[in-house]
Amino acid sequence: MEFKQVVGRRRSIRYYLPFRPVEREKVQIVLEAARLSSRAVNADFVQAIVVDRDALSEEDRESLKTPTTTAQLDLAPVWIFWLIDPTAPRIGQTSLKQLVDVGALTPSHGWSHAYVDNVVWPQVLQPILADPGTAVLVAGVEAGLAINQALLAAVDEGLGTQLTALNAANAKRVLDIPDHLIPIWIQLLGYPAEDPEAGGQRPRSPFEQIYFEGKYGHPYERDEMVVERLRADGMIMSEAPFPWRKEEVRALSRMFGLPE
Repeated sequence: MEFKQVVGRRRSIRYYLPFRPVEREKVQIVLEAARLSSRAVNADFVQAIVVDRDALSEEDRESLKTPTTTAQLDLAPVWIFWLIDPTAPRIGQTSLKQLVDVGALTPSHGWSHAYVDNVVWPQVLQPILADPGTAVLVAGVEAGLAINQALLAAVDEGLGTQLTALNAANAKRVLDIPDHLIPIWIQLLGYPAEDPEAGGQRPRSPFEQIYFEGKYGHPYERDEMVVERLRADGMIMSEAPFPWRKEEVRALSRMFGLPE
């Protein structure tokens, strides 16, 4: 798929074909996309554990659910547990020097091994590590970049996908997750049982209400010609709900024995 189409077709899929496995190569492609995302100081702020749904006991699966995470866990055959590492900046002194060595961080912008040691480490990285709240915030933002690329890669591979909440304490227990790592999301993977458009693009706030130019409160003017171009390219699609969406949901619920 073209990039704009991938962005336009991404949905949170909640109905999966539970009997159809996801090819291992497609799971790897999703992880490869996350690995190549932008990342501060080239550190591993995000890690992941891939789990086959049926490898978990029913008791463990139930223990991972939250009030907003129910049937989709029962249906999706592959779960990727995304974890953040607030201690990741500790390797920044080394990883930044690697970026200097390969020419990604250049002398023209002030970078050198000495700059990393004498400026960036004491003035930027050490303060982040000393403040747990800041460290978690930075790790969360960096993880979000990687996870978004994983979502788009899944769509590009023809899979359904969704980020869903989890019981983090039980995830740490079930998966033996070290104390310094924090589970934040489960990304579900599977072949969609519902139409991939899942009833249409989700509603969003008006463009000029959330994007500004020059200063806060001055709307960035939306060009309708650009909007039409993006419609033609498949990035902006028909908005939810499709007229037949309720009937689709009823049929899927009956198919899987779920409440209608």
